[in-house]
Amino acid sequence: MLLTTAAARAEIANPRVRTVVSQGLDWLAYHQHKLGHWTAQGRYPTAMTALSGLALMSEGSTATQGKYSDNIRRAVDYILRQSRPNGLIGDPLRDDRYTYGHGFSMLFLSQVLGDEEDEDRRAELIDVLTRAVTFTGQAQTPAGGWGYVSAKDGGGFDEGSTTITQVQGLRSCRNAGIPVPKEIIDKAVKYIHDCTLPDGGVQYSSKGGGGRPAITAAAIACLYSAGEYDDDYVPRMMKYCEQNLGPDTRNSYGHWHYAHFYYSQVQYREGNNRWVGYRNEMEAKLLREATEVKLGDKNGIQWTQGYIGPVYTTALNLIMLQLDNACLPIFQR
Repeated sequence: MLLTTAAARAEIANPRVRTVVSQGLDWLAYHQHKLGHWTAQGRYPTAMTALSGLALMSEGSTATQGKYSDNIRRAVDYILRQSRPNGLIGDPLRDDRYTYGHGFSMLFLSQVLGDEEDEDRRAELIDVLTRAVTFTGQAQTPAGGWGYVSAKDGGGFDEGSTTITQVQGLRSCRNAGIPVPKEIIDKAVKYIHDCTLPDGGVQYSSKGGGGRPAITAAAIACLYSAGEYDDDYVPRMMKYCEQNLGPDTRNSYGHWHYAHFYYSQVQYREGNNRWVGYRNEMEAKLLREATEVKLGDKNGIQWTQGYIGPVYTTALNLIMLQLDNACLPIFQR
């Protein structure tokens, strides 16, 4: 059965957060290029478009209805145009880390598929996603992970963050009815286990690199996405994250927003007081960091922290702040 975003809507509790989110979404929509994409300072158009599209869908809009339906539809059109005959979604000649864009695009398009009613567009999405899954399987390294490029292009190099992106994209595809070979997921789960250190930290790569808080948080979300809710490794990973990833903790190797993009998903799935306490601290931090800017005759909100650019940071923050909306099936409890 296909999952859709038609779940019962919850509402963000804090009215100030609701206002900031609304203005942030307006800022994101305002900065969409005419061709339908977003970039991070001129780079990574596929990844930035997929993440921005997810942020807009987190509000409840779809490609066919809602305030941001036109923006989402143009984003879908752009990403579909990036699909290559071999299944890669992206342009390897312009993007030296194309697996990020590929993975996020699988995640975005599979969320769109659940609400798409037009038969021709559904067929197009299914074709692109089916080939994308095939490409991901072929791009997997012998160790079970993924690198910034395919195993063939990267000489078998792997690292944790791109691995997580692929697994969450694959799980989203599977939820939308796209066949995903079980052995791909099984190898990826083993990869995460192999990269987990005794203290619960997940190291940068299967070759080493030390435990990384951001990758550890992403790994927990990845295991949850893979259906490994009772995985024996999760408790020590959680303990490691609790020690290294409080909302105001800076120890995330400069990747605070990436780390908490995934860690917020983990906390949201945990629910109850754990989520409420984390959410309140995370919201307070993001409210402090928000910057108000003019968008013609109205105000918008952006976030400029981090080194990848405001589109990236704003999109991630908006997804985090809208988890309570429960509009995206992949993030629902």
